[in-house]
Amino acid sequence: MNILITNDDGVTSVGLHALANALREVGDVTVLAPNRNWSVSGHAKTLDNPLRIRSAYLPDGSNAFTTNGSPADCVVLGLLGALKKPIDLVVAGINTSNNLGYDVNYSGTAAAATEAVIMGVPGIAISTLFDEDIGYGPAAQVGLEVVRQVVHHGLPSATILNVNVPTITLDRMKGFEITRQCDSGHHQDDLVHYEDPYGETYYWIGGKPFNNPEKIGTDIGAIANNYISVTPLKIDRTSNSFISDLNDWVLEVPIDHD
Repeated sequence: MNILITNDDGVTSVGLHALANALREVGDVTVLAPNRNWSVSGHAKTLDNPLRIRSAYLPDGSNAFTTNGSPADCVVLGLLGALKKPIDLVVAGINTSNNLGYDVNYSGTAAAATEAVIMGVPGIAISTLFDEDIGYGPAAQVGLEVVRQVVHHGLPSATILNVNVPTITLDRMKGFEITRQCDSGHHQDDLVHYEDPYGETYYWIGGKPFNNPEKIGTDIGAIANNYISVTPLKIDRTSNSFISDLNDWVLEVPIDHD
């Protein structure tokens, strides 16, 4: 089992190292991660600049690779042969914050798993809200358990697993909950504006995450209630329930009067 591990926080991320160490129990791990932080980059791919791969080392001295590309680029490079080995599974993480609800659309971590599935290889995204007292150990062990299950059962085509781990010790977790993606964002966006020394206004887009324990059955609700959330996400975004209504629209090609 050849496992490619990547992330969107960059090759120096402690979460990446923790995941690589844990997954060596189930396969031959290769790390190829961005050389900088690509958080909230979405599914960016580099098509207008050359990509370069460089050798790197993890804190335990093990070999790794890094590139100037995005998380999705890392997967493309790995699956198209740049690493000179076949890849059976792609695992992205451990992300330094949860990827819940609509926020998944912005996630470079989820994008890496998605890119793997698009290219025909199973993909898993693993995230937790980092806390110095908890560390990444619990999330790494959760990731190991999920990977073991994926190796045993497989995944359906065009589906990734989005795994979110609560920021608590393993003994306090209530277990796994299979969830749906919540129909809201995990962050409440705020627009903050300031004035620079030259009188020009500039802006920060940000906002604090919120947990809603009443969102039962969703990823946000699971994390708020101290469950590990495992959400199967489909790559096909078609709104099938709307197709019949859309067919009732009268759409006509405009007539060119020139």
